[in-house]
Amino acid sequence: MNSLRRILAVFAKELTQLSRDRMTFGMVVMIPLIQLMLFGFAINTNIRHIPVAVVDQSNTALSRVLLQTIDATQVVRFTERFATVAEAEEAIIDSRVRAALIIPADLSQRLVRHQSVGLGSPASSDEETSRPVAHWVVDGSDTMIAAAIKGLRTMPLKELFRQPANRAVPTFEVTLYFNPEQRTAVNIVPGLVGVILTMTMIMFTSAAIVRERERGNMEMLINTPVRSMELMLGKIIPYVFIGFVQVAIILGLGHWVFHVPINGSLAHLAGITGLFIAASLSLGLVISTLASNQLQAMQMTVFVLLPSILLSGFMFPYEGMPRAAQWIAEALPATHFMRAVRGVVLRDATLMDLRADALWLLAFTLVGLVVASLRFKKRLD
Repeated sequence: MNSLRRILAVFAKELTQLSRDRMTFGMVVMIPLIQLMLFGFAINTNIRHIPVAVVDQSNTALSRVLLQTIDATQVVRFTERFATVAEAEEAIIDSRVRAALIIPADLSQRLVRHQSVGLGSPASSDEETSRPVAHWVVDGSDTMIAAAIKGLRTMPLKELFRQPANRAVPTFEVTLYFNPEQRTAVNIVPGLVGVILTMTMIMFTSAAIVRERERGNMEMLINTPVRSMELMLGKIIPYVFIGFVQVAIILGLGHWVFHVPINGSLAHLAGITGLFIAASLSLGLVISTLASNQLQAMQMTVFVLLPSILLSGFMFPYEGMPRAAQWIAEALPATHFMRAVRGVVLRDATLMDLRADALWLLAFTLVGLVVASLRFKKRLD
């Protein structure tokens, strides 16, 4: 009985302490809630409304009906229109669209030849039916996006022209850029750079200020002329080099072991990586100024890591998420870096091509450093 009373006393003490620690109590409730919402609503492998471009060289009523039929499937959404194939390819490199539909000038003649199959010789029939009526150019670096668009190869045309059962259905030709073999490693390895940097950079710096306070180093900092901004910069600079070492390990082994191509310039890769490392470190510093101990810092880090990994496009395509989840994803540095690093490594994109994501990462870094320096006070209370 005495042992039971002692156990109950410790149990009551832990409950009281937990009720006073609002951060821990909040994490107990919020982490499962956020995971449920993310996996229930935001994570969706049934991709819809993929942004694509069109190059309509036919510009006829038939081509417009064809576009309306494809759009009605809700798998793709035509967001750009270009006059040349080169402009469409540039939009794919810039990540403005994920694919482009090229409608040839002789669309009507191709469809007429398909409908007349069976009237000519068997040799000519095989030749005519093998000729596609239009051409998809797809960013194959994301295998799920590529598979969704490849599923449109025959279905819209079959419904539109209602070919008889004994007649060949007009098809699209599909060309996969950047990953024609549809290897998953080509898409995963560059994305893994963003995931690992997010985990390590935020985790390292989220406990930086708290650790100084818990180790008793805050008294020493109070007596030094170091300013808040100087302290913030001094804290993150060493981890910048650590981040570049991690990037070299991931991409080096990925290229050597999994044969992942590195098509872009190393200078552009270093530039966008440096911006992301700085953004992640500044986010970690903000967390460090909010937490009162290292346990709270780790809890808040996990709170940020979950949506950063799940909503960034690393595991599930960004286009498959609902609009609200995309808004949250756009506020996270990992989403912008995931697009940028895949663009540089796989599509040979430049910083100018990715200037929107690069400028956002730069702005996030500056805002994070300012917020962290304003919140940090050189005093013990």
